[in-house]
Amino acid sequence: MPKWLFVTISFFFTLYGCTWTGATTHVFKETSIVEKEEPPKDFIPKEVAIVAIGDSLTKGVGDRTNRGGYVPYLQQKLESLKSVKEVTFESFGVRGLRSDQLLKKLDKDKTMKNALKEADIVIITIGGNDVMKVFQKHITHLKLSYFEEAKVEYEKRLQKIIQHIRKENKNIGIVLVGLYNPFHLWFSDIKEIDAIIRNWNETGKRVIMQYPQTSFVSIEEVFYNKEDELLYDDYFHPNEKGYAFISERLFYVLEKDLFHLTENIE
Repeated sequence: MPKWLFVTISFFFTLYGCTWTGATTHVFKETSIVEKEEPPKDFIPKEVAIVAIGDSLTKGVGDRTNRGGYVPYLQQKLESLKSVKEVTFESFGVRGLRSDQLLKKLDKDKTMKNALKEADIVIITIGGNDVMKVFQKHITHLKLSYFEEAKVEYEKRLQKIIQHIRKENKNIGIVLVGLYNPFHLWFSDIKEIDAIIRNWNETGKRVIMQYPQTSFVSIEEVFYNKEDELLYDDYFHPNEKGYAFISERLFYVLEKDLFHLTENIE
């Protein structure tokens, strides 16, 4: 690794710490036709309880309005649906949270456990700080194999996270938010980052789709070549516009899958 790049990355870690969520740079082309699950004819608009858990995206870091990141935008959009009477949110975001730490919280945080018991849907943002830990640990001699090894462990922990959640509430709908890439301006010369995070996203999607009543939400394309517009001053976390776009991606999926996510699992 060139000396100048090592110095730059070291400065970046010192300045922002292990608080990153996200990455990949493939452009998303959204279909113009959304096949929604239609409610039964006798359906009554329902109250939906959502719990948000995870890292800085759930915490809303970078949102200069201090309203809570994507949560208020998504809540407003969901309540605009005829099928929804009211949406309540409980948020348990922790800046810098890794998957191993989320597992511990699911074991010990009674407030979170109780919220999950009563929720219809849980939205998870996790994984970016697991990737960042690899950067920090092997900053002077980065190898793709280190990220592959960490991904294997992340996959195991993600399985356990889903199992823990379903242990608390067997009927809860589970939504996993993918990772985005804030590194275009910082480390454009490290081309492997795209492949690394793409693989982590594919792993997350593969794991989540093994379980019934789940959805994976891709947000990678939201930030593609839009860093100046959608990232906070640190060029790392989303700003309020970035969170608004994240809420649109979440709404796109939740609107389509709402009845599937909130049905009872037999």
